[in-house]
Amino acid sequence: MTFSPPTAEDLGLYLGLEEIDGARADLLLTQAVALCQSVVKPLPDDATAVVLSVAGRAYVNPQQVSYETIGPMSVQRPSGSGGLYLTKADKAALKSLAGRGGAFTIDPTPTTADPSPTWPVDDTYEPGLEFEPGWGWV
Repeated sequence: MTFSPPTAEDLGLYLGLEEIDGARADLLLTQAVALCQSVVKPLPDDATAVVLSVAGRAYVNPQQVSYETIGPMSVQRPSGSGGLYLTKADKAALKSLAGRGGAFTIDPTPTTADPSPTWPVDDTYEPGLEFEPGWGWV
C-alpha cells in the first residue's frame, strides 16, 4: 500500500474546524508532504499523522504569533509554534514509521580474526624470577 496524502477535509476534522479554506489547506498539505519527504522518501503509509500535525500548526498560526492580547484575554504560545516546519519529534516519528532510527550494533571484528594473542610472548621467564619494568624477568 502506498502513502495517500490527507485532504483538506481531513485537516479540518483534525483541527476541529467546521469550515476550512480548501485552497489554503491543500497548499499547506502539499508543502507538508514535501517537507516530510525531505526526511523519509517514500513516505510510509502511517505518515498521515505527521503530515496533518505539520500542516495543522501552519494553518492555525501562520504568522508565528507568540503573544496576543484581545481585550481582557491574552494568549502566549511557545516561540516557533507557527509556520511550516518539522519538529525533532516529527522527524523521529517519520524515521520510526519507515523502520529506521533504532539502536543497533556493528561488530567490526573480521570473520578471519584469530583469538590467539598477538603480542610477543616472553620465552625467557623461569619460576622464581621477578619482573622489572623496562628490564624484563631478572
